[in-house]
Amino acid sequence: MTQRDWRIFREDYNITTKGGKIPNPIRCWPELKVPEWILKAIDDAGYRSPTPIQMQSIPIGLQNRDLVGVAETGSGKTVAYLIPMLNYISKLPRLDQSNIVDGPYALILVPSRELALQIEEEVKKFAKYNNYRVAALVGGQSIEEQAMLLRKGCEIIVATPGRLIDCIDRRYTVLNQCNYVVLDEGDRMITLGFESQLIQILESMPKENLKSTDEDEAEKQESDHRSIYRTTILFSATMPLQVERLAQKYLRRPAYVYIGEAGKVVDRIKQYVIFTKNIGEKRNQLLSQLEFGPRPPIIVFCNLKKTCDDVAKLLRDNGYRVSVLHSSKSQDQRERSLEEFKSGAVEILIATDIAGRGLHVEGVTHVINFDLPKTIEDYTHRIGRTGRAGESGIATSFLTNEDTDIMYDLRQTLEKSGNPVPKELESNPASTQKPGTIAAPTRRGETIIYIQ
Repeated sequence: MTQRDWRIFREDYNITTKGGKIPNPIRCWPELKVPEWILKAIDDAGYRSPTPIQMQSIPIGLQNRDLVGVAETGSGKTVAYLIPMLNYISKLPRLDQSNIVDGPYALILVPSRELALQIEEEVKKFAKYNNYRVAALVGGQSIEEQAMLLRKGCEIIVATPGRLIDCIDRRYTVLNQCNYVVLDEGDRMITLGFESQLIQILESMPKENLKSTDEDEAEKQESDHRSIYRTTILFSATMPLQVERLAQKYLRRPAYVYIGEAGKVVDRIKQYVIFTKNIGEKRNQLLSQLEFGPRPPIIVFCNLKKTCDDVAKLLRDNGYRVSVLHSSKSQDQRERSLEEFKSGAVEILIATDIAGRGLHVEGVTHVINFDLPKTIEDYTHRIGRTGRAGESGIATSFLTNEDTDIMYDLRQTLEKSGNPVPKELESNPASTQKPGTIAAPTRRGETIIYIQ
């Protein structure tokens, strides 16, 4: 293929890059120059063809180049960084008694326990042929049991920032030979207030292995197979200022890969917004959607833990098999709720935003926002639990007059994606004025806009 052909190929898959000297994408898995066991693991996992983020990010990662990937939720980001990571580890000495004490070779940082445990399972599927060990360090589980895993030696750690810092502070692990780090769901970690913890972790890794800030020198270091330099991967669905600042400080000569429009809802999800006047109407609409809408598995999102419990009782009273997921549940209860939903033992998962990001459940047909979130970013991630892995999906949201915080962005999202805008949203003044602006009359009766 000519460079023009590759340009058309990227346009066809909505791939945009920047950073200079970006390698061509892969079109199929056999084009990957990786050990045979990785290709076998890909085939075993049932991934027949790479997604756009995988097409472009994996060739960059195989060059040991720092990377910022921005893609819609459900786009296959985990595999996009996992394959280069395993390829990197395959070239290092096996862990034994002489180097176990120096900690893991690679680290994946994520914002939530559920996402960490999901990624741990994905890593195990891909690493099985080489017997690489992985440990998930998350709260809600025995830190002593996690310490035992660390003492046995783990090539890869998947962790939430707080629990990893606890393990480092207690000397259960160190990061002396950890030179491959992935920040997954970077925007969510920033939103949850983990920025200072991320910086603390990155600062505890070997500084002598950082690539040069000079781009030409950094490029030479990436191709130097005699030495090891830190590779930093940052994946995010959006790129707020704090995430960009983190990338500028810790990434060297990064390549940027954008799939579609950052923060955009995938076109495969058909969105419906239904106006409801009160909680009674919401309940009736929910029962109607479950009776006449798509068949399970279905996720229902609520803003409050109490609402989750109330909705669960309503649905159980109407004969539905449901499980509940929110932060007041113990870790065992949360894992059991997810497992029941994934296995099909229950039809419906009722959850707060704890299930809104990163979690993948095969074949979710319908996402229902019993309560709309406050921000369009949370809305995008919630409904992104359906329409994954190339499948189509439906998202239904119940709108009330109290949902003014999201009305403007919700209307914009519906219009841009060609989904119907209900008249109650269209006619509400909050849908015509961006949040953070205040209309005020001047002396002449004109209107000016103040930006807060």
